[in-house]
Amino acid sequence: MHRKAVVAGQFYPESATALRDMVKGFLSSEVPPRPALGIVSPHAGYIYSGAIAGQTFARVEVPRRVVILGPNHHGLGQPGAVFRAGAWATPLGESLIDEELTGALIARCPALVADEAAHRMEHSLEVQLPFVQVRSPRASIVPICLASLSLSSLLQTGEALAEVLSSCPDEVLMVASSDMTHYESSETARAKDMQALERIEALDPEGLYRVVRNRGISMCGVLPVVVMLAASVRLGARQATLVNYGNSGDVTGDNDQVVGYAGVVIT
Repeated sequence: MHRKAVVAGQFYPESATALRDMVKGFLSSEVPPRPALGIVSPHAGYIYSGAIAGQTFARVEVPRRVVILGPNHHGLGQPGAVFRAGAWATPLGESLIDEELTGALIARCPALVADEAAHRMEHSLEVQLPFVQVRSPRASIVPICLASLSLSSLLQTGEALAEVLSSCPDEVLMVASSDMTHYESSETARAKDMQALERIEALDPEGLYRVVRNRGISMCGVLPVVVMLAASVRLGARQATLVNYGNSGDVTGDNDQVVGYAGVVIT
């Protein structure tokens, strides 16, 4: 299936020139990119979170194969939905689906099924794609949209993802798409988000899941981050580095009701 961009002109520019220029501006960094297993990248409108997303993508090498995991904001489709085949489009062009990897994941992991409905209106994966396209224009992608999975299913999915990637002859980058606390004061958001980020930096997927649930942290992408962390640990991750943290109030000036954003690199 060919998936057209659904949030171009809303979350990011619909003009290819304007989008490319904006993304390249966000990607400017004095820190050289390095190989990485995965990243956590925010998915709000680019005017709010694009700078942190760009700083994060700039820190890593983006290979020819990329797995993008995001939360399901709309409740459509299956809880573990893999976009199985075809291509995704943005104003920058098309990215082919890595059908070899999507097929292997569906065969290996019971929680994942081929389902396009969950991806139809979902922005959390789409907004990561222009960064991938600018950094690695010929990269193929594996889009995975997650909702309503138990902790055991998430950990099993991470294990299965790691097994599939460990047998892949090429480097693969995992991108977990998530914003942090939603619609609380900047002070409260930071306090809560640092608890979640502490578990990410500790490479503790189960601890992240539990602290988000137990402390009422409205981190919308906790499920994809848990899966990515579990896979990374299985693949030998040794370090998680916080690139930057901020919130929407940094742009709007309204610190009473913010959304938090964080970028993390897993190596």
